[in-house]
Amino acid sequence: MRLVHSWKDLAQSDRGASVALGNFDGVHRGHQRVIAQAAKAAGAAKIPLGVISFEPHPRQIFQPDAPPFRLMTTGQRARALAALGVDRHYILPFEPSVADMTDREFVETVLCNGLGVRHVAVGFDISFGKGRTGSPELMAQYGRELGFTVSVAEPVGEDGEKFSSTHVRQALREGRPQDAAAILGRPFAIEGEVAKGRQLGRTLGIPTANVALGDYVRPKLGIYATRTRLRDGREIPGVASLGVNPTVGEVEARLEVWLFDFDEDLYGQVVETDLIAYLRPEARFESLDLMVAQIHVDAAQARALLIPAFD
Repeated sequence: MRLVHSWKDLAQSDRGASVALGNFDGVHRGHQRVIAQAAKAAGAAKIPLGVISFEPHPRQIFQPDAPPFRLMTTGQRARALAALGVDRHYILPFEPSVADMTDREFVETVLCNGLGVRHVAVGFDISFGKGRTGSPELMAQYGRELGFTVSVAEPVGEDGEKFSSTHVRQALREGRPQDAAAILGRPFAIEGEVAKGRQLGRTLGIPTANVALGDYVRPKLGIYATRTRLRDGREIPGVASLGVNPTVGEVEARLEVWLFDFDEDLYGQVVETDLIAYLRPEARFESLDLMVAQIHVDAAQARALLIPAFD
């Protein structure tokens, strides 16, 4: 998959695609429906399949003081799109000139003159352009006027409820990672570089890989059964604390993963950890001995949930 970071002065090979338009944070099952429609049009016309997203996310511009909300990094999103067969990922800069475009200006300037799109697939609830005035109906109208076809993906979900990034975030904040995974089509995963902490866990016999949360949405603080992918492709089950570790006085929420039956140096490596199941809330213990005893109880519960999948 080729990454394209502009709509201006593109090579001819990067123009003329069938594109799915949206932010695609999470690339959840609803997003996949939109991309599938773009893929169908691409296959019929024998043209590249593209996905358009924006960086930074528009919410970061319009709501700069909002709490972290991202469901994936740009790298995670790129891998998810590549797995769906996307040929071109257009990561367009959401700069003031774009934010100030009317819906028609966006279609004419970016989609037509810039990307030369042949087909645009959108979700049933998309909005675009300054003031979010654009709609699926307007996109179809512009397509008829400007010479590209349009498809609109209908809601996808259980009992008529659409799959959405908002619902994923809500499930994570409420400690329901399984429900988040059902919408995403895979577990929610936190990716980051393993950093050195106090190394207290190693002295207690429970060494952890510590990863900052960065821009990720904050799931409910507590203890999780996890599965971690290393850079060499191995997947290691474990148990993790996602929180501030009140017993030892940490203040910045982070992910601390104890990888089962594993004793290798991961400092400086980028790992990706799936949150599989929420085990219990974060707690403050009266002593380190009590904390360690509870961690072993948590680890036994996590092993019971995870190890059969690795047999």
